[in-house]
Amino acid sequence: MNSSLITLTLIFTALLVIQIIYYVLNKIQPDKDYAAIGSKIKTWWGMFVIFCLATLFNPVVSLLSLMVLTFFALKEYFSMIRSRKADRRLYLWAYLSIPVQFYWIYIEWYGMFIIFIPIYVFLFLPLPRLINKGTVGFLRSVSSTQWGLMLMVFGLSHLAYFQFATPEYGAGLVLFLVVLTQLNDVAHHVASLYFGKRKVVPTANPYLTWEGFAFAFLVTTAAAYLIHPYLTPLGSMFGIFCGMLISLSGFFGSLTVSVLKRDLLIGDDNKFDALKESYLSRVDSLAYTSPVIFHVIRYFFDFM
Repeated sequence: MNSSLITLTLIFTALLVIQIIYYVLNKIQPDKDYAAIGSKIKTWWGMFVIFCLATLFNPVVSLLSLMVLTFFALKEYFSMIRSRKADRRLYLWAYLSIPVQFYWIYIEWYGMFIIFIPIYVFLFLPLPRLINKGTVGFLRSVSSTQWGLMLMVFGLSHLAYFQFATPEYGAGLVLFLVVLTQLNDVAHHVASLYFGKRKVVPTANPYLTWEGFAFAFLVTTAAAYLIHPYLTPLGSMFGIFCGMLISLSGFFGSLTVSVLKRDLLIGDDNKFDALKESYLSRVDSLAYTSPVIFHVIRYFFDFM
């Protein structure tokens, strides 16, 4: 418990310093757009609270907190879709799958956890839409709902499973994953803001540049090498490898959700701007990095 308190104190101090730097930069350089960084810092504070609950109290509290997070992320995703009245029952069943998915985590049934959404939900979710609802818009409504479940529920639920899969190292691995994912996003944003020129998808996200990707990749890999001995049982080479994977998968997560939002909100720029600081913008990278790192570590190490 003493080592946990020291770790939490150091994290709190680091977050406080980052918050102060962000506040000062906002005042000194009002012409720069630091909104995305502010959203990431809010995510850090939220994850810090979840980490405290899991470390000092009970992993179940952390599990419930993450379940609520997935609910709001999925809710915001559905708010972007131009839906019909016939889709409401479909969304209801999608929401009901969230507590079921997290129940598999609670009872540590890995086999059902890993196939419940990709197989059972995918196969049976269309039924409410089929019964007496006609065929108009069927493919769009069902496929968009399934895609949202994969990203916002299945992907993010892996964060909760770490602490049940390995109680000894789970909290540290989650912290390692979240810190590097958010650091990668912030480094990418800052580099793109100051010296990014070649945009990856200029119509969807002007802050995703190839220069930012290269800079974030180097920063995240270096940070993984520095912090992995304190938060994980991983060796140096594997720690570096995980840093590379987090940077790559985090980039693809941000890219995918940015294009997804732009596609769903074509012609609704006001709503698109409003969602820049939404749950989706804060957890887009985690929806990719969480399952990737979870399964890579589980494949190579027995403690998972």
